[in-house]
Amino acid sequence: MPSELYEQIVSQRGKLENLMNKLPGFKGYHEKQARRTADRMLREHLASEIERHITRFGRIQNELLDGGKGLKYMSRAREVKSKLQMYHDKVATAAPKYSGMFEEIKITEDTLDRIYAFDEAQLRYILQFDTVMDQLAAAVDSGEGIEEAMDAVYDVAAEAADAFDLRDDEITNIGKMS
Repeated sequence: MPSELYEQIVSQRGKLENLMNKLPGFKGYHEKQARRTADRMLREHLASEIERHITRFGRIQNELLDGGKGLKYMSRAREVKSKLQMYHDKVATAAPKYSGMFEEIKITEDTLDRIYAFDEAQLRYILQFDTVMDQLAAAVDSGEGIEEAMDAVYDVAAEAADAFDLRDDEITNIGKMS
């Protein structure tokens, strides 16, 4: 049976944080840390999903070679895999651009909404990879439309990488606007 003191302590949980948030700069520090953590978690998730697609592409590529019809597609397959890897590396190694930048910068809701829109777009690209990889696998199985399916994978990777660059530009420009 919990003691009265225990109940009092548990019931006041979070009050220390509320008190700390009243200290000048402390609340902003926590918000910045939360943004940094969210950004890191998003990049780690994206990188692992892209890695999953690179692995899947490699399996499809091997299936294409094993079927004896893949030699004429190897150059394009290398380009596609290189584009996927470049996108992965860009996401995986991106430094949080605003680690020290938000010290004195007030971010508007509109700016945050734009950054979140870019983040949401990255998640949509991951879903698009599922679709184009399925199409590529089906094309390899049927022996038809392989080049077009590879082009679709390449195009999604290129567009996703460009969108990630735009997101980085948006974050970098935050400091220039204030």
